[in-house]
Amino acid sequence: MSADRTLVIWRSHLLAGSETFVRNHGAALTRWRPVYLGAVKVDSAVAADSDVIVYPDTALDRGALLQLKLTGSGSRLRDRLAALRPAVVHAHFGNDGWLVSRSAAQLGVPLVVTLHGYDVTRLPGEPGWRGARYRRNLRQMFERASVILAVSGFIRDRAVALGADPAKIRVHHTGVPIPPPPAPTEKRWDLLFVGRFVAKKGIDDLVEAVGRLDVPRPRVLFVGTGPLEQPVRERAAALGLDATFLGAQDPAEVRRHMTESKVFVSPSKTAPNGESEGLPTTILEAASLGVPAVSTYHSGIPEAVRHDETGLLGAEGDRAALTANIRRLLTDDDLRSRLGEQARHHVATHFDLATQSARLEELYDALRAGVTPTSDPR
Repeated sequence: MSADRTLVIWRSHLLAGSETFVRNHGAALTRWRPVYLGAVKVDSAVAADSDVIVYPDTALDRGALLQLKLTGSGSRLRDRLAALRPAVVHAHFGNDGWLVSRSAAQLGVPLVVTLHGYDVTRLPGEPGWRGARYRRNLRQMFERASVILAVSGFIRDRAVALGADPAKIRVHHTGVPIPPPPAPTEKRWDLLFVGRFVAKKGIDDLVEAVGRLDVPRPRVLFVGTGPLEQPVRERAAALGLDATFLGAQDPAEVRRHMTESKVFVSPSKTAPNGESEGLPTTILEAASLGVPAVSTYHSGIPEAVRHDETGLLGAEGDRAALTANIRRLLTDDDLRSRLGEQARHHVATHFDLATQSARLEELYDALRAGVTPTSDPR
């Protein structure tokens, strides 16, 4: 590995437990050396002692961080970035891309920014000065970045509508590791939900849809936490669901629960505040283990779940369709097995982390050589 192939992966809050895709990004690189740089440390199962933190928690640090958030300029971030001597900086999420964009530009380091979802759906639509300021910052990031990656075609189109240069932005699907074919495993759970308990995940639709299913009710496992957890728990109890809530789990436990589940359910939808998904990584992870998904025609999900081929889809918020699709998969073992096998093949073909990471390294090589790539790295 060449000494001048250092890649700084920037995420301001390093690193939330739900952002396994950020950690997988660096772990899958073979020719570039990843260094994780963050503003503040987040204690989670995917945080690492090797992460470089710019603003440890002191009063002086908090003041310097506030200046960075307000102005996009921070001498400490610039100096720390310079000390790492990266050939390329890769930031996750548009708001984080803006935070590091001025420092990268001042140092003459190419910047790649991946857009994931809320950064071009909810945040630009914030009312008043917050939304106006965010849109201004986003346009500055679009201008400073060398390449902008979108996790789905839907997210790419939203970015272009917000001012991104179409020649600079391309779709790059976030990959997932493709494990060996899973051994036959006892299915403890009929349905599995993994994600934050927030409106865009459609968790309320899921509870109501399962409540419409005939007795005996399916065994449902909920993994995750968030602001809607308590009302969801209360509604599940009121409906008499056979539901288990485990809270947040580390990635290894999530994978185990996936192998022990018949169907993965991800009924995503546009939240009242406009927030949308990009393309939920959990759908890809479940598919890589041969677990088919019941989901919705939302954002980039149809790029991962093909209706009646690798899973079943319904309209956003259509609880009757969600119930029907769940019932169909749970009552047809042959269909469930066929869709699961085809889901695994589809993800291995189009979302393999090793393949997607090799394409990223080709992109970094071009930027390091002073060439802005023109081909789409999908």
